[in-house]
Amino acid sequence: MRSTMKCLSLALVGLGFSAGLMAQSDLPENFYYTTLDNGLELLVVEDPSVPLVTVEIAVHNGAYTETPEYDGLSHLYEHMFFKANKDIPSQEKFLDRVNELGITFNGTTSDERVNYFITLSNSKLDEGLEFMNSAIRYPLFLQEEMTAENPVVDGEFQRAESSPTFFLFQDMSRHLWKDNYSRKNTIGDHDIILTATPEKMKIIQEKYYYPNNSIIVVAGAVERGHVEKKVKAIFGDWEKSDFDIFEKYPIPEFEPLAESESFITINENAQIPIIMVGMHGPKSMEDMKATYAADVFHTAVGLQSSRFQKNLVESGLAYQAGGGYQTLKHVGPIQMILVPNPMSFDACITAFEKEISMWADADYLTDEQIDAAKNQLAIQDVYSRESTSNFVHSLTYWWASANLDYYVNYVENLQKVTRQDMVDYVKTYIHGQPNVTGILLSPMMKQQMGMDKMDPISM
Repeated sequence: MRSTMKCLSLALVGLGFSAGLMAQSDLPENFYYTTLDNGLELLVVEDPSVPLVTVEIAVHNGAYTETPEYDGLSHLYEHMFFKANKDIPSQEKFLDRVNELGITFNGTTSDERVNYFITLSNSKLDEGLEFMNSAIRYPLFLQEEMTAENPVVDGEFQRAESSPTFFLFQDMSRHLWKDNYSRKNTIGDHDIILTATPEKMKIIQEKYYYPNNSIIVVAGAVERGHVEKKVKAIFGDWEKSDFDIFEKYPIPEFEPLAESESFITINENAQIPIIMVGMHGPKSMEDMKATYAADVFHTAVGLQSSRFQKNLVESGLAYQAGGGYQTLKHVGPIQMILVPNPMSFDACITAFEKEISMWADADYLTDEQIDAAKNQLAIQDVYSRESTSNFVHSLTYWWASANLDYYVNYVENLQKVTRQDMVDYVKTYIHGQPNVTGILLSPMMKQQMGMDKMDPISM
């Protein structure tokens, strides 16, 4: 399952900026990458098509940095970004300034990144940069604002819980990641969110919110020289950390599964059995080739013309069958979903296991299906770039979960994926590997099916 697209890691030598890693000629012609002396990365994307500019700041933070007592607090911190700070000392004045500048703003939290972004008229770029500088560097974390915001964040959690499949995903995550569950649980924990304090927000800031752990992307109708000058003037005195962040606060290894296991999730709102199978996939920076192969393979298997779909869905054995891989630096999950026809439950499971057993066969996919999958992914990539203000979110995602090179060369590397690459991916990460199998049932379904346990799917 491709989360969005893929990434990049670059450079340009500019006045007052340090040298980077990639020559400017390796970038799209409207991309300009630099690094300030304090380690803050800057990517300028020139797009004069609309008189707007998006300013986004992303930080290496998110679920993967969270110990159990901080489960979900990267997400809460994201909400507190758009609150009072030293320069705009109340929520009322903050919103007044938003209206004055005509800003739209938001932020998101994912496994390995937290990002904050505003879009406004390009004529107000300088004010927008000052606005973001105040928010990222000088938050106040006022108690009254925390008291008001904690239930707002928890409300997002509660809305997610309105779907029965949410509980299946959560149970799967607990089984897949075990003691490190909090480091994959972006949404967090109710009690921890509701009891969060300003002191915990300050601890997160002191651990991760430094220029040498961040990137700022400025994209839209801007001129790169002006942006570089203003970013240096505004953010250049932001002090870098005097310690190695991920040496002082290391991310633990996600231990491989020792053996296959299974579970049943019971939810009274479940309407039909849903089976999920999960396992550990590749790390983006350790087996990059496998991540491209995974994207092509799972996209091809999901095509309506594939034998997988024909033998499971078109046959009537399943209402839905598919899966994918999420690209991450710190072990991306492989997850498969099967929605069996309850009238053919056992036959569906048998057919599902048979199809998976054949995934490493050299002729499982046709040349036409492989080409169609590559083209489909390439089209998705092009489509994602249509709106620059949305495109920057993908850039920072891949900056965090692989690197900027990865995204710049994504489509080119997809085209290089061979049949053998996909066979190697299946043999390395799926066949013969331990997995977690879960099934979502209502209490009535569990009783009718007489199911006290779910056997792990055979790989």
